[in-house]
Amino acid sequence: MFMHLEVFYYIFILLAHMRSYCCWSVNNFLMTGPKAYLIYSSSVAAGAQSGIEECKYQFAWDRWNCPERALQLSTHSSLRSANRETAFVHAISSAGVMYTLTRNCSLGDFDNCGCDDTRNGQRGGHGWLWGGCSDNVGFGEAISKQFVDALETGQDARAAMNLHNNEAGRKAVKGTMQRTCKCHGVSGSCTTQTCWLQLPEFREVGNYLKEKYHRALKVDLLRGAGNSAASRGAIAETFSSISRKELVHLEDSPDYCLENRTLGLPGTEGRECLKKGKNLSKWEKRSCKRLCGECGLAVEERKAEMVSSCNCKFHWCCAVKCEQCRKTVTKYFCVKKGGQRGRNESASSRRKSLRLRKKH
Repeated sequence: MFMHLEVFYYIFILLAHMRSYCCWSVNNFLMTGPKAYLIYSSSVAAGAQSGIEECKYQFAWDRWNCPERALQLSTHSSLRSANRETAFVHAISSAGVMYTLTRNCSLGDFDNCGCDDTRNGQRGGHGWLWGGCSDNVGFGEAISKQFVDALETGQDARAAMNLHNNEAGRKAVKGTMQRTCKCHGVSGSCTTQTCWLQLPEFREVGNYLKEKYHRALKVDLLRGAGNSAASRGAIAETFSSISRKELVHLEDSPDYCLENRTLGLPGTEGRECLKKGKNLSKWEKRSCKRLCGECGLAVEERKAEMVSSCNCKFHWCCAVKCEQCRKTVTKYFCVKKGGQRGRNESASSRRKSLRLRKKH
């Protein structure tokens, strides 16, 4: 429920900012007033939601796990940080909006948008030509930029950082597009190929931006740089020298091991981690060390009973009946070392007491 509220908050802010523009145009399509916003608002909201979900997936086993408070893209809140995590939130949100607008364009949701056939018939490389129906990323990029970048009304370093990371998110969508080809020739031969560009799974965009997150660049600016003409010029010059594909940040990240209520950080105590399981990545297998051990916490093993539907059978007509299966699973959590020792000692004392009663 909270995540849905975050999305509605996000789209409300976007629309509120967009109302400050008297008119705008994309792909020779001119519209003014609220109707323009309503056409795209559901796609923008869905894109913001996909960005939230991808952020939580990418950081599920990190010390910072994309908490709800980090998803509020209000640029000048005194509680907002300008670290690499903020950079990722802006990039993945911008990418989600652009990706969804582009996909919905290809699905025919918008009357003013269709395939990108601007290069059709041109030679793309040895033995192949552009053709078919490429996803119209140009459309998605232009509309998402109008919505997302409208949030940035300031001209200071933080606003410049957010705009840069918004653009990096859009570049990530374009950079992960996949070329699909169809062969043409006599009797199944592949004399020539017709190729077009398609969106990848959004997970590919998330993976791409997670790598950019690990290599994010810290921008050092003079303290006190504000909105004067000289400061704005220095800020613009600094950011223009950095590739728009790279994530940037202004501040170092705090210690996410520790709870910090002021910053809205819960710490890692109580977090679940992974030790065993099929198909776990190295990053997931090391989550207990990262979340617990390196944060001065112990790993506690807990048994839990899971109930799920199983042995489902179709009965004519027309119902599916399932049995309820119970399974005991082992989970691992980060706890204070003293707390774990106290529980272990208490359990040990109970076992000793039970043995003594049996002897008597």
